[in-house]
Amino acid sequence: MSRQIVLDTETTGLEPSQGHRIIEIGCVELINRRLTGNNYHQYLQPDREIDEGALQVHGISNEFLKDKPRFGDVVDDLMSYLKGAELVIHNAPFDVGFLNHELKLVDNARGVIADHCAVTDTLVMARKMHPGQKNNLDALCKRYDVNNTQRDLHGALLDAEILSEVYLRMTGGQVGLALDSGQTAEKEDGFTSPSRISSDRAPLRVISASTDELSAHAEFLKKMGDACLWN
Repeated sequence: MSRQIVLDTETTGLEPSQGHRIIEIGCVELINRRLTGNNYHQYLQPDREIDEGALQVHGISNEFLKDKPRFGDVVDDLMSYLKGAELVIHNAPFDVGFLNHELKLVDNARGVIADHCAVTDTLVMARKMHPGQKNNLDALCKRYDVNNTQRDLHGALLDAEILSEVYLRMTGGQVGLALDSGQTAEKEDGFTSPSRISSDRAPLRVISASTDELSAHAEFLKKMGDACLWN
């Protein structure tokens, strides 16, 4: 069984080394590349002010967070949920750096995320697949035709849900391919699955190449010389 957790966080600022904290964690579970609905979502009280720049990005205020639990209150449930999974994160050093900082503040004995989970960085993947292009989440949504119209502001769970769809499309090849032209493919978990070919359909016609076509093909291969792999 392959268990993956697509994870995103929102924070009070950019650098945990400057005392910034996590204020939202959103996780989406995939088992064998299928969405399970067993997601994890938690807002957190950071015990510090949120930077104005960060507030402009996610819109989460200190007033909203004042009655939310602290990281230490939820760490057991969170780590139990994450343990043993492969984490799929866009720009993983940012989120993993903040998670490791929070773990250290709670208890040094817990170690770091890498002690509990493998991590896959979709930003690194995207840069290898699309060098020289924009590879932020919005750009990938456009490239892979993923609907992100609800993303006026960043949100950890929403971004994790969007990233899960982007990741599956990045790693799954073609989507929306129906093998039977007379039947519309059904959708499962938001993705198009191929239709089954009817068992009573007439056999496919096999058309063989003519003698002239085979001769012309052999002549073309001969012209390619040593570069031809089929000789």
